Amino acid sequence: MKNLSFVPDIMFDRAFDITPDILISKGIRAVVLDIDNTLVTYGDPEPTEEVVGWIASLREAGLGVAIASNNHAPRVELFNQKIGVFATCESKKPSARAVKAACAHFGVQPNEVAVIGDQIFTDIWCARNAGSLGILVKPIPYPENLFFKCKRVLEKPFIRAYRKKHSARK
Repeated sequence: MKNLSFVPDIMFDRAFDITPDILISKGIRAVVLDIDNTLVTYGDPEPTEEVVGWIASLREAGLGVAIASNNHAPRVELFNQKIGVFATCESKKPSARAVKAACAHFGVQPNEVAVIGDQIFTDIWCARNAGSLGILVKPIPYPENLFFKCKRVLEKPFIRAYRKKHSARK
């Protein structure tokens, strides 16, 4: 049965803090990445050198790398030109379809995939729907509209639950 909790499995300040060793130690063989506010600020058309280098380190460690974005094809295709990874656009996250497509592409099972993103109600929920590891990163700061501000407020109880759960383990 799927875990319906919106509490992330792991949280990091930035995607770039997630090393291949951390992922591999969790049995992860592929990652599905969000773009906006996870890898670059909202709307940045291309990956930064830091993004390119981090993705290269994942691939060099033998991990499959995919992008799953709810954006339209032109946005995703332009972003993907420098990194050339498996990508899905209009992914309809929190649907699990992008993770299922990545699993088929890389020949892995959903429990061998980590979904990495900045939003609980799209990225973490997508991970839950797929049966994958959900890794939440702090959103890269940018001026958010009212819709996103409201979503961030609604995410706070789940972030508190994560922190409470993990502080009790220490």
